[in-house]
Amino acid sequence: MVALLVLGAGGLGFYAWRGSQRPSAPKVREQHADSEQLFAPPRAQGTQAPAPVFTHITVRAQGTTTELSREQKGEWRLVAPVKARAEAAAVEALLETLGSSTASPVVNEAPTDADLEKYGLRSPVFTVTARAYLPDASGGGADDPSRLHTVTLHGGVENTFDGSVYVRREGDPKVYAAQGSVRWSLDKDTFALRSKELLGELETASLVSIEVRAQGRGYVLEHEVGTPRWRLTKPVAERADEARISGLLKSLKEQRALSFPEDSPSLRKKLGLEAPYVDARFTLRSGEPVRIRLAQVTEEGVVRVHALREQGAHAVLGEVPESALAVLDVDVRELKDQHVLSFRREDVRRVVFHPGGGAPPITVANLAPGDGGTEAWHVESPTPGKAQHFRVVSLLRALGSLKATAFGEAKPRSWAKYGISESSAGVRLLNQEGLELARLWLGTPVPDSADMSYARGSGPEVLEVGLEGLELPRRAEDLTDALPAPAPDDAATP
Repeated sequence: MVALLVLGAGGLGFYAWRGSQRPSAPKVREQHADSEQLFAPPRAQGTQAPAPVFTHITVRAQGTTTELSREQKGEWRLVAPVKARAEAAAVEALLETLGSSTASPVVNEAPTDADLEKYGLRSPVFTVTARAYLPDASGGGADDPSRLHTVTLHGGVENTFDGSVYVRREGDPKVYAAQGSVRWSLDKDTFALRSKELLGELETASLVSIEVRAQGRGYVLEHEVGTPRWRLTKPVAERADEARISGLLKSLKEQRALSFPEDSPSLRKKLGLEAPYVDARFTLRSGEPVRIRLAQVTEEGVVRVHALREQGAHAVLGEVPESALAVLDVDVRELKDQHVLSFRREDVRRVVFHPGGGAPPITVANLAPGDGGTEAWHVESPTPGKAQHFRVVSLLRALGSLKATAFGEAKPRSWAKYGISESSAGVRLLNQEGLELARLWLGTPVPDSADMSYARGSGPEVLEVGLEGLELPRRAEDLTDALPAPAPDDAATP
């Protein structure tokens, strides 16, 4: 029986080439339809061979030779001409193409040198050598010689009639025609098979600190051990916005390399990396720290940005999009936690609302045991009573989510000019021991912005906040289950 091969994702089939070749006889076609799959060992009729597990692939295409190897955990890496992570999507498409097969007629059973020249196979357009093993019932077999198989596939030019591509398997003189998508998956140079995530692989959970210097300014962020929280330590000591830092690292990962120039000291100097626009250091919980430098140069009127990523003795130089410069070069105010108040909801046991204007404060307390039981809020003063549970919970939720839209001066000499004083309207949150967890003072409206008010929260800055959705109680009756007492102006006239 003549073994036939067709490679392709999702069952790529061979198509008959309607050229000068004589069509095969019907009986021959029936024989070809009973084809054998790539890497399949001899098996009993009616049984199906297990899917091959590829371990090593060499791709010769577009003037480059790239070797890829599968690591124990299944990750693919380039081992030549450079050592680097592989581009996951490109390798997945390549493996899917190699691992699929179906039957097809042969284009030419005994091609001459002239035929091979015509098909682009005398000097193949691309060549792929794949090594794999066929796993046994337990998934092993990588070290069993009888289960190891190596196949080399040569690819030629495209058949302009139907878009298929001519292919030939080493050791088999026949020429086949595979779908054009086979060439798209296998005809890859080193750059296409190499991961473009030059700046990535940095996750918040693995970091201890981030230090950035950019054009005369910079900042330092430190990760609080055992928590998702971050703090700014330079140039100011402030809570940091966890979501903003996660977004920063995500944006850094998305800056994919456009090319990988050959690294050298002279090239680094030429590209401005000795005096970079951005110089960042990422300290990890384990392993060597990562240093990333970014610089830009203008060549023939075109701005080019390059990044140098160093970790220990390993360094990678790559060209990246111009937008990469702005990822780490951010204003410190963008990194601050925008939340006005910093507190943990479960720690709050007493809330004191200050209506302002000389009105007495309203105190509510959670009388439930402090062991995580159901909350039981009661008004303690000035008029005791059972509090509306949903109302208190909604207020705490609103206070916890309240964010500043803008930051003003820090530690102003006079808070009074913003309408903020000890008699201002606001709220205090206390813990079980009566210690203050957080406090909010509300000031006067921001000029030319009727929806914004000045405020003071857990930080030292003057804040601008929008109070939509946050309606603080002005009297105890606003929180109790009893019907509100009529206001003096609404009282009935005798």
